[in-house]
Amino acid sequence: MSRSAQLFCRSAPWRLVAGRVVLPWALQGAKPQGDVLEIGCGSGAMAAEVLRRHPDVRMTATDYDESMVVAARARLSPFGGRAVVRQADATALPFEDASFDLVLSFVMLHHVVRWEAAVGELVRVLRPGGRVVGYDLFGDGGGRILHRPGHAHDHDHDHTNEVRLMRRAELQTALADLPVEEAVIRPILGGTVARFRARKAG
Repeated sequence: MSRSAQLFCRSAPWRLVAGRVVLPWALQGAKPQGDVLEIGCGSGAMAAEVLRRHPDVRMTATDYDESMVVAARARLSPFGGRAVVRQADATALPFEDASFDLVLSFVMLHHVVRWEAAVGELVRVLRPGGRVVGYDLFGDGGGRILHRPGHAHDHDHDHTNEVRLMRRAELQTALADLPVEEAVIRPILGGTVARFRARKAG
């Protein structure tokens, strides 16, 4: 994640918008309960809102970026034992099969070049009947303009950020190869963004 994106994720305006607008829209009617996992949690704004609005949830939040993990731990510390934050690679999650009732992915999969592997991991760690819910930038429309595919150099940290936008048909194909039912992908804004959800079979 670029430095500018990190700063935005930590900002007060994003926290406000995340809780009041983005989270209800992103959940698509799903009611978080039980054990919930969020991958790519950033600074923990969305995870904090899930915990605040759903007091029975036990939240595990992960991010690949250690600085985001530190920020998320600080933000989620008031929730005590209900929240755990871990550094993790979305393509190789450090959790047993069937560990969670709900897995959330909010606008982070385009940062994962091997996003198909990440989607497979989201389904693997779900319990039968559990749901994966999320939204992301897509490459079917204006999304490909927002992020140039391939390598985007971050001059502030002198490293490379990988970006790979998925397309609706590609995500449909990936989900079709997994043990899920009721898979739905809903693009908006000309394909720039899409919400998606699926239920694990079994």
